Amino acid sequence: MHGVKRIRYTKEALEAKRQKDRTKLAEYLALTDEVLTKKKHADWSKAAFDLTTRLLQVNPEFYTVWNYRRDILLNGIFPKTTPVEINDILATDLSFTTAALKLHPKVYWIWNHRRWCLEQVPDGPTEEDPNGWKQAYWNKELFVVEKMLDVDARNFHAWNYRRVVLGSMPVKRPLRAELDYTTRKIEANFSNFSAWHQRSKVLATLWEKGELDQVKSKEDEYELVKNAMYTDPNDQSVWIYHRWLVGTGEDYDILIREIGAIQDLLDIQPDSKWCLESLVFYKRALLQYHSARMSAAEQHNLIDQCLEMLETLRTVDPYRRQRYADMRKEVLGARNAIA
Repeated sequence: MHGVKRIRYTKEALEAKRQKDRTKLAEYLALTDEVLTKKKHADWSKAAFDLTTRLLQVNPEFYTVWNYRRDILLNGIFPKTTPVEINDILATDLSFTTAALKLHPKVYWIWNHRRWCLEQVPDGPTEEDPNGWKQAYWNKELFVVEKMLDVDARNFHAWNYRRVVLGSMPVKRPLRAELDYTTRKIEANFSNFSAWHQRSKVLATLWEKGELDQVKSKEDEYELVKNAMYTDPNDQSVWIYHRWLVGTGEDYDILIREIGAIQDLLDIQPDSKWCLESLVFYKRALLQYHSARMSAAEQHNLIDQCLEMLETLRTVDPYRRQRYADMRKEVLGARNAIA
């Protein structure tokens, strides 16, 4: 690899390294065999639990061992402990997975185990406050996820987990606060697909609950996404979000307006794949939903524009030439259907 300094080993050093690797592999295989044997015999002891810790530190993707670890807790350790002690054990396991995530932030099984730990938090600390411990844990978990996203704002594992956290908190975080969070992440990087996706979910819920004026807020979203388009017209996530905003295309005025805005951008960026593809998509929506507004000549003109853009796409995006050829056949089929 460029920029990586190659290490030249002597024959003796190379053999020593190979021997060290063989020793490590043998130790790993022996540890794996020991853990799986204990699992086979339903060993729920603390000693078996400690062995799973050692093995998962070496291989955090060993999901069978994560499952075994949870079985040990449920069947061997938790039944013998008080709620306060269970709390301490779970806190230790969360610390264990925090350290693992710093090295392996995209290993699903680590995130999954954290979720399981949080779901096991007992009621307390008092009968009057049964959600006290749980809320404290989930609040802290939201903080942990935000720190992970500060390191890698596009880690979709962290974003998926964030939705789990928000949905599991006994006292829910206000949706407006989550909308503001996605705004900050998007403004920091328009290419953050996960932030756009999260934003669409939050907005849909706010609209459904009637907590946000849909017409006005959609106009704000069109302005936000337009800024993103002009900043980086080649970023896929922005165009996918725009398509979600437009929806099926049944609103004629919105379609016409957005087609005009994209056409303006295409005039500046004539080889923009996403401008061209979006224009084809929206103009076909016009033909599908609003042909009654147009004469046959106007429909034919739209189809000719789509065919011309599809031909350009075959040039600017040659890896998808066949896809555009198939779309061309569909558009030609629509032309033949026009009276």
